[in-house]
Amino acid sequence: MELIEETPYRFRIDRHGEMRVPGVVFVSRTLLPHPDQDRSLDQVAQVATLPGIVSASYAMPDMHWGYGFPIGGVAATDVHADGVVSPGGVGFDISCGVRLLAADLDRHEFARVCDQVMNGLDRAIPRGVGRGAVWSLSGSDELDRVLRGGARYAVAQGHGVQRDLDRCEDGGAVADADPTQVSQRAVERGLGQVGSLGSGNHFLEVQAVEEVYDDQVASAFGLRPGQVCVMIHCGSRGLGHQICTDHVRVMEKAMTRYGIHVPDRQLACAPVSSPEAQAYLGAMAAAANYARANRQVLGEAAAAVFRAATGCGLDLVYDISHNLAKIEEHEVGGERRTLCVHRKGATRALPPGHRALPADLSAAGQPVLIPGSMGTASYVLAGVPGGGAFHSTCHGAGRVQSRHQAAKTVRANNLLRELGQQGIAVRGASRRGLVEEAPVAYKDVSEVVATAEGAGLCRTIARLRPLGVVKG
Repeated sequence: MELIEETPYRFRIDRHGEMRVPGVVFVSRTLLPHPDQDRSLDQVAQVATLPGIVSASYAMPDMHWGYGFPIGGVAATDVHADGVVSPGGVGFDISCGVRLLAADLDRHEFARVCDQVMNGLDRAIPRGVGRGAVWSLSGSDELDRVLRGGARYAVAQGHGVQRDLDRCEDGGAVADADPTQVSQRAVERGLGQVGSLGSGNHFLEVQAVEEVYDDQVASAFGLRPGQVCVMIHCGSRGLGHQICTDHVRVMEKAMTRYGIHVPDRQLACAPVSSPEAQAYLGAMAAAANYARANRQVLGEAAAAVFRAATGCGLDLVYDISHNLAKIEEHEVGGERRTLCVHRKGATRALPPGHRALPADLSAAGQPVLIPGSMGTASYVLAGVPGGGAFHSTCHGAGRVQSRHQAAKTVRANNLLRELGQQGIAVRGASRRGLVEEAPVAYKDVSEVVATAEGAGLCRTIARLRPLGVVKG
């Protein structure tokens, strides 16, 4: 497979075999995946075979191998031209995303209460596989209300304020959620996990704004140099995983009925208008609402710890997902078309003036939240006019080592010592969980961000430095 360099930040895979559109990879030469270790470029080409796909099969600078789609993959299909939806284009952690909250506190003030805050967060934030939750739901009826109402329902129950919804993607809840398409097994897995981090690369991190690149936009977002922030990265937990598992099985069986052939069974799909696709989209939206409520409740738990330790709370900067399929209107070939846009490990980056932005962010563009690996910087970006890939950009650093490889090469004691020397307080649920997420297992997030900006997908607003991390 030939990879053609169009610019230093954009490579092309020409159509070949069953590809319906080309592949476009936003990446630098340094960030290109090694074909002997990571077959995500093959996945870009395979995604390009999906029925109804338009423009190109895209991949972001943090791309790496995933289930069906590469992580960092973006693809849109035409809803009215036999376009399909594929659960592999969303992934198992539906609506996994990032929430950033800002404190009226300077990093030097935080130093005096660091232990108190970190110990409070250690006690208040449930994490790890299948462990507890901040919000104890009364039963499946209340879970149904969470699946329909997301963060809006959480706020209505006293877990937050209206501004939280104003600064959350989709106003805190995805429309068209259909909990009747969520299996009983998914319900059982979700009942006890609303307000929990989970494990893997999910975390809650206390950070400081280390550098601001655009004072005006940063101010609109609610950020200033030296300010303490809290970043939360998590998703829909076991409920979302089960929904993906259930609906992949349904679509695998349905493809024959619709005459669909895909090169990889992990790309199982169905026409957007089909009953199978509508069932998946309804269940996916329900899982997205669960994820929004999950991050909302975790944010409130963190705010309570801050109030107790410092006397100040936390204000939401933004909450954005990076694993979702959305029905959107975009111009393709000079014509407005209704598309199903899959973003898997990719963040929507709306430009200034977009109608979906809240009024106070319209002039600035949408905040884009990019977490680094543990111990490295994170970034706040903004959408730009003319941004490519259906207004999409990267979502994080992107793995270069599997968790198993990282666990074999990193020693927990050495990692903790290195983080301590950087002034980062660590509260981990397990030593294994820490070494699996060591910085060596990830790409250089600064280069990922620079590449995304160089490709014209976004622009950099601020860099955040970690002060303390809570992990599963």
